[in-house]
Amino acid sequence: MSLPIIDETHDPARTSWVAGADGHPHFPVQNLPYGIFSDSDGRPRPGVAIGDRILDLQAVAALLPDAIVPTLSGSTLNALFALPAADRRTLRRRLSALLVDPTNRPAVAPALLPASACTLHLPMAIGDYTDFYVGIHHANNVGRQFRPDNPLLPNYKWVPIGYHGRASSIRPSGVPVVRPRGQRKPPDAEVPSYGASERLDYELELGVWIGPGNRLGETIPIGAAADHIAGFCLLNDWSARDFQAWEYQPLGPFLAKNFHTSVSPWVVTAEALAPFRTAQPPRPDGDPQPLPHLWDDADQAGGALALELEVLLQSAAMRDAGMAPVTLSRGPATNMYWTVAQIVAHHASNGCDLRPGDLLGTGTISAPTRDGFGSLLEISRGGTDPIELPSGEMRRFLADGDAVTLRATARAPGRVAIGFGECTATVLPARA
Repeated sequence: MSLPIIDETHDPARTSWVAGADGHPHFPVQNLPYGIFSDSDGRPRPGVAIGDRILDLQAVAALLPDAIVPTLSGSTLNALFALPAADRRTLRRRLSALLVDPTNRPAVAPALLPASACTLHLPMAIGDYTDFYVGIHHANNVGRQFRPDNPLLPNYKWVPIGYHGRASSIRPSGVPVVRPRGQRKPPDAEVPSYGASERLDYELELGVWIGPGNRLGETIPIGAAADHIAGFCLLNDWSARDFQAWEYQPLGPFLAKNFHTSVSPWVVTAEALAPFRTAQPPRPDGDPQPLPHLWDDADQAGGALALELEVLLQSAAMRDAGMAPVTLSRGPATNMYWTVAQIVAHHASNGCDLRPGDLLGTGTISAPTRDGFGSLLEISRGGTDPIELPSGEMRRFLADGDAVTLRATARAPGRVAIGFGECTATVLPARA
């Protein structure tokens, strides 16, 4: 497997002439994530985050490689990420040079806009969305609630489990989530009922943006999977647990999941994350060896990501009292049983065509202990063990007015840390 290359753009000594970029908690010059933004003219277009500013790529097109310019003319990043990884790396190196060398300041500074004055949009036109289930601690925690003696089903350690989600209801960070209505049947009820979800939950996930992709009928060998991963984001797969418990048998998630999915708007590129590649944790003794089409030694040696993931919650009462959000959980992204390359290779292993801008979710990423659980279903042990917020409020599941925020930071020794920005949304009451 050919993993992304570490080059001068990752140099920890590299600094930018853009005020506030050096030491920025998310977007120093070593990051340079892509997104789609609009300013006062309301026209969505591609940009790059640098510190607290957004570089308008259309405004500096004359300074960019000729082969890249046509991909920047639209209101999505699909065309850009359809390019080979080598072309994207060329663009990254050029952008880094423009923002590092102060002689470029007169030409580039007019194209820098305050992020606070801009609106961020979905970065891609999402053709398809697939959610996986590769967080093994989440799978164990949830499985124990239904099958205490056998939490994992027999196929879990042989194949990355996933389901096809709904692309139409994916929204960028900041768009509120309306409490869904649906059908549920508690164990003690004789018949189901219809109404607003009483067990609304979040799920802490990584989103994976597909790059070039494959043609229908062709596969993506695991050794080439990294070439088809354009970048990453945070993903909150909002879940109505009461609907899910009733409807998931026998075909899996449906209305419990498809009402809203939140993503962070900046695409942190595979190239930016090259210094934060780390070894996939070894499988426990006795676990099966994956079949050859899902195994690559280089992927095992460097296919995981050194990311710290965090979930925060702020209730309406906490906001009114001026109280900061409380951290519900924190843990590493290495708590994934399957690598992202294995997910991609599996998805295309039957000839399914992945296309530029398709979105894959990892599934909930949880740690072995409660302080790293990635959902309230786990933290509250299915609602039987509520948590207390700093305001004195109790939570088994989410209440109207609750704001959930996901964060991720990539860290490695001797490297400048980079962030993903935030993925946040506030719960609104169900509509009639």
